[in-house]
Amino acid sequence: MKKQSGVYWVILLCLLFTETVFTSSQRNVLLLLADDGGFEIGAYQNKICQTPNIDALARRGVIFNNAFTSVSSCSPSRAALLTGMPSHQNGMYGLHHGIHHFNSFDNVTSLPTLLRRHDVFTGIIGKKHVGPASVFRFDFERTEETLPINQVGRNITFIKQLTKEFLAEANKQQKAFFLLVAFHDPHRCGHHEPQFGPFCERFGSGEDGMGLIPDWKPWYYQWDEVQLPYNVQDTEAARRDIAAQYTTISRLDQGVGLVLKELETAGHSGDTLVMYTSDNGIPFPGGRTTAYEAGLRVPLLAALPGARAGAASAAMASLLDLLPTVRHWLLHQPPPPPPPSSDRPKSLLPILYKEPPALESDAVFASQAHHEVTMYYPMRAVRTRRYKLIHNINFGMPFPIDQDLYVSPTFQDILNRTRARQPLPWYKTLKQYYYRPQWELYDIRRDPAETNNLHGKPSLAATEAELAARLRGWLRDTHDPWRCAPAAVLAADGQCAPLHAGL
Repeated sequence: MKKQSGVYWVILLCLLFTETVFTSSQRNVLLLLADDGGFEIGAYQNKICQTPNIDALARRGVIFNNAFTSVSSCSPSRAALLTGMPSHQNGMYGLHHGIHHFNSFDNVTSLPTLLRRHDVFTGIIGKKHVGPASVFRFDFERTEETLPINQVGRNITFIKQLTKEFLAEANKQQKAFFLLVAFHDPHRCGHHEPQFGPFCERFGSGEDGMGLIPDWKPWYYQWDEVQLPYNVQDTEAARRDIAAQYTTISRLDQGVGLVLKELETAGHSGDTLVMYTSDNGIPFPGGRTTAYEAGLRVPLLAALPGARAGAASAAMASLLDLLPTVRHWLLHQPPPPPPPSSDRPKSLLPILYKEPPALESDAVFASQAHHEVTMYYPMRAVRTRRYKLIHNINFGMPFPIDQDLYVSPTFQDILNRTRARQPLPWYKTLKQYYYRPQWELYDIRRDPAETNNLHGKPSLAATEAELAARLRGWLRDTHDPWRCAPAAVLAADGQCAPLHAGL
């Protein structure tokens, strides 16, 4: 009997040891994605909007102060993030759903496909908004394709339950996992469900007809106390719009806390790389759909056990860098070092351990063609630590306005004041906002609001030429079909055939 008992304990210890080895060697990724989220976060020095859970995540890891999306539009940004390729290269030129009907190319390899080949369990909860399904297929999908978007993207109690379900399945299969929790907050309700407020801030609030989200404790904000972004006019209508946005950001923050708690309960807080970011900038004038700072700059937090904690990084980072970062961490595959002059996506993993030297030549790139199918306004941009060069390819047309922004209190306020010739305390006129030159060059360090176009300035001729050459090189390397526009046609041999149109 004693001998059998001894064998039993040996077997038990072996099993425990095996489980410990599995757990300690496992690597996982949790990516938390906001929808049109900006810097209304305590960790980014907003002192009004309450985001204690996101702030706590920032204290656990590295906060990036120079992070950018490669395209300021929902579906194109998500496709770029999941492929590591800009929108002009992966084919997702505009919004995926409805009449817009944009899809990536069928031969693109997405992150979930790549990870599945290495036996990683992949999941997405919330807003997917990319296609085709054959390219962006996750093992576990709970998205707007089969569930109401507000339930799966804003109901944080439901999101918590789905997260628990995914983690239980990952543990059951004993697989490393990649989970994308794509919140629909703080996206506007717009013209679809105006009864919930401009930002769906009343959805699930417990008010009559609004439903109830059990885990949500709504925060409400005074319109005259919000921190106004530089790109939003200082009027009561716009401030009330910002206050509504804050309420949905607080709901998002509470959802982040619930998801992180589920991660801890499942036993994976010590082996998971957790990242928080947004697909693009805020849905206000000068923000989403533009190549300006409020459209391209996004929050980015990354927490990894054993790496730096409570650190701020000045490294230039792009959402295109997330795919090589996830691959580096999950698959133990650091990407090969790029050539010295390369502007390819890179792994951010080394930055979580050590701050790299800051070089003036560090740069990120942006590319946009559409948002809605009617919003054809292709732009290309390169942004270094000091300068940004924007190429507005369709500069002869007025800049298009998306439907959600058009019906917003903020934009209607701009329209009404312009129509009535009333004072408009904004950083531009509406005409200046609509009509843009072909080239825009800004000294971001001296002019962070991008109001003084330096294009053609003799003293910056060498700088502008260098930026333009670098942008052309990136467009060539990423096979941009628009790289010759608008002055030339892309010929079959890859060269630009001039149109002699005087551009």
